[in-house]
Amino acid sequence: MQNSGFYRDLSSTKFWRAPMKKGPRTSATIMVLLFLLVAVWISSSWINSTTLAVSNERKQQMIVSTPQRNSAKRKIEVSLNCSLGNLTQTCPSNYPTTFGFTESETDDGLSNVTCPDYFRWIHEDLKPFRSSGITRDMVERAKGTAHFRLVIVKGKVYVEKYKKSIQTRDVFTLWGILQLLRRYPGRLPDLELMFDCDDRPVIQSRSHRGPNAKAPPPLFRYCGDPWTLDIVFPDWSFWGWAEISIKPWENILKELKDGNNRIKWMKREPYAYWKGNPFVADTRKDLLKCNVSDKEDWNARLFIQDWIREYEQGYKQSDLASQCTYRYKIYIEGYAWSVSEKYILACDSPTLLVNTNFYDFFLRSMQPVHHYWPIRNDDKCRSLKFAVDWGNSHKQKAQAIGKAASDFIQEELKMEFVYDYMFHLLYEYAKLLRFEPKIPEGAMEICSETMACHSNGTEKKFMLESLVKSPSDNTPCTLPPPYEPRVLGAFLRRKANSIRQVETWENNFYESLENGSKSKTS
Repeated sequence: MQNSGFYRDLSSTKFWRAPMKKGPRTSATIMVLLFLLVAVWISSSWINSTTLAVSNERKQQMIVSTPQRNSAKRKIEVSLNCSLGNLTQTCPSNYPTTFGFTESETDDGLSNVTCPDYFRWIHEDLKPFRSSGITRDMVERAKGTAHFRLVIVKGKVYVEKYKKSIQTRDVFTLWGILQLLRRYPGRLPDLELMFDCDDRPVIQSRSHRGPNAKAPPPLFRYCGDPWTLDIVFPDWSFWGWAEISIKPWENILKELKDGNNRIKWMKREPYAYWKGNPFVADTRKDLLKCNVSDKEDWNARLFIQDWIREYEQGYKQSDLASQCTYRYKIYIEGYAWSVSEKYILACDSPTLLVNTNFYDFFLRSMQPVHHYWPIRNDDKCRSLKFAVDWGNSHKQKAQAIGKAASDFIQEELKMEFVYDYMFHLLYEYAKLLRFEPKIPEGAMEICSETMACHSNGTEKKFMLESLVKSPSDNTPCTLPPPYEPRVLGAFLRRKANSIRQVETWENNFYESLENGSKSKTS
């Protein structure tokens, strides 16, 4: 067998060198064998390439069916249409009304990114409406204090305005909602809501208790407290506060991160810093008593913000990224919650948070002693002095508190999560509606063009900076489930216990000082 021509042809590397003398039958046999070999080789190659193609195709299908948050898809950019032909303030039709994913994917939780834990409070804020749903009568009863009615029908936004808000709060709130729809076009169902742009919540929970009580009216606003049922929504300053030149959040978040690196914590002034307007609330006026004086040093360095002077000087002394120069920063509410909260928490300096009942959409998930240090509202000066003394004596622990807060702000409050919070809140709200949203007579359709093209100055600058230029390639993050009552109760008890623990440390500290001074005088 080994001497056969077939074996020689297979084993030789010189396939095409035929013997010098071959008969017709031998030549024909060789040709047939060569034909069969070529056929086998081609068949084998085809099978291998087909298998590879199928394997690659399956791999591609798997990648498509598991969306990644940082996918490399080509973005579709749609810029503002502010041409002369659009001066009639009409909304263009070139922006996509749907993009990328089917409507059912929101409920299916397709995203591989889970939302931050504070998204759970969406369920809590909407809990008062779960059993009854939201009727048109309930929405109409929220009109009393609302600044505007917002209606979304087939992806378009309509507004019925009732009164002007403070400064441009209403303008930038609406601008933010428009950017949400540019980020996730066609993803929100039709909805209708009332929005109040003032500071304090107004829907008292005690008015809606008992078997004969009416269901509460759903009213959106920027903050809440334990005694009210207002629905908490991100505030206007995430897209910029034009009147005092505070930039959109996405820009300023980067600047705050850079500002943290300019002066390391150990080299910062070893005191507690606050700068703001004390005349909006008695609690802030009370804080000024803790400022350093010839008679007393409570470890606080407090400054009054003169906005008129700042305006005249071009806001050079109010750059937020340049204010992370003290080891500790004080947060204190104003007339209600304060916009300054997120900027203060973003510093690596521990936030000394004067106990407050007001909360915005993310503060409720932050824990005392882990994310901030609680300060007594009824004994601010002594509480501030103890906090600073404790931090300067426990530097690593103090730095860890500051770092936990700044990491939270940088990672869990970045703009994509702000949009996702808005999306899930509005989506869950829309699911509770028991009526068909309709465009009110006299309502105006608004879009990015109708708002930005005719604005000017800082207002226009901030709108252009915060403009969402293209739809997101990714679905919103996956909304976590509601708190179980047992888990929520444990969370709230842990928060209360942490505050009491700090107060106990503080009491023991001052008792030891008093006992020491008594022993010296006796």
